[in-house]
Amino acid sequence: MRVPDEITNDLPFLTEFRRDLHAHPELGFEEIRTSDLVAKLLEEAGLKVHRGLGKTGVVGTLQIGNGTRSIGLRADMDALAMPELAERPYKSRETGKMHACGHDGHTAMLLGAARHLASTRNFSGTVHFIFQPAEEGRGGAKRMVEDGLFQLFPCDAVYGLHNMPGLDPDEIAVVAGPQLASSDSWRLTFRGVGTHGAKPHLGRDPVTAAGTFLASLQSIVGRVVDPLQPAVVSACSVRAGDPKALNVIPDTVEIGGTARAYTPHVRDQLEEEIGRLARGTAEMYGIKVDYAFERRIPPVVNDAEASDRALSAARAVFGERTRTQFPPSTAGDDFAFFGLEAPGCYVWLGNGPAVDGALHHNTAYDFNDAAIGPGVAFWTTLVEQELSASADS
Repeated sequence: MRVPDEITNDLPFLTEFRRDLHAHPELGFEEIRTSDLVAKLLEEAGLKVHRGLGKTGVVGTLQIGNGTRSIGLRADMDALAMPELAERPYKSRETGKMHACGHDGHTAMLLGAARHLASTRNFSGTVHFIFQPAEEGRGGAKRMVEDGLFQLFPCDAVYGLHNMPGLDPDEIAVVAGPQLASSDSWRLTFRGVGTHGAKPHLGRDPVTAAGTFLASLQSIVGRVVDPLQPAVVSACSVRAGDPKALNVIPDTVEIGGTARAYTPHVRDQLEEEIGRLARGTAEMYGIKVDYAFERRIPPVVNDAEASDRALSAARAVFGERTRTQFPPSTAGDDFAFFGLEAPGCYVWLGNGPAVDGALHHNTAYDFNDAAIGPGVAFWTTLVEQELSASADS
């Protein structure tokens, strides 16, 4: 593990900063305090700062030398709407809000990289440090793109990093190809004819139809979708009737869920097949159905050349602890929208063991401060290698 002394010396500050963010979590598009702190520290380090993209987004730009290449590094800033139940000195002070996915650590690492690179200036070109709001399902990356992120700050490549429990802090995984699945939502409403629970033949029962649909839903994966192509379809919400009126068959049943895929073809299949199954079930029971499929986040697919450059930087820092094989996740990340605008690579940085089973989005989760130094070292090495001053001289 190679962490420069200058970064090591900055770790007490970065650790305190990370824990301060953890104690003051903010939800997507509400990261006012967080973005204020980030912007202030970037300006103090000598970066040019732009605010307001994606409402609370911050972009710090550092241009050194006469290199013409430009890259973007992204960290997400938002917390989750959930309580923090574990006791720690820097426990969340905001009721019902928690940094349960390590975005506080992501922000601290990227800030540390900006501070180090602004001090050492050992590259030639332009780096855009992108502090993104609202990654947790609120569309922050898409909003930044729509607000002109890549028109204002063109990038020849863009990189993302996420902490991963189960890998040690001195481990990193860099893999070309699919990393995270698309994250889409689907909703449907079966519309029958309500009636007395003792006289179901006088109505059209949407509850029984819903049961048939739910039992058949998993036939899509592995029976329609190629078994060698990963896919997930889950029903996550069912609303029907009133538990205080157990002798009433309701008029409607509402069902909603999520669909995940790694390729556009499978994504299309999931949209089509959920709807086909819903319409077929409705026809079988003589009722109506309304169906909607919302495409939220595309899959994150690492560009081969960008991955090679990230791998070179990872090996320079982590050596043999660099993994080139790591299973993709069925979770989603709207970094995907950045990858549609420029060749992208998304890497996994170890966060240590899952203490007491606490994984991402768990009420006891915490970013591992031991990962800050390795993360900053990776970011800075990536910039120094990709924007090599010697190559430009």
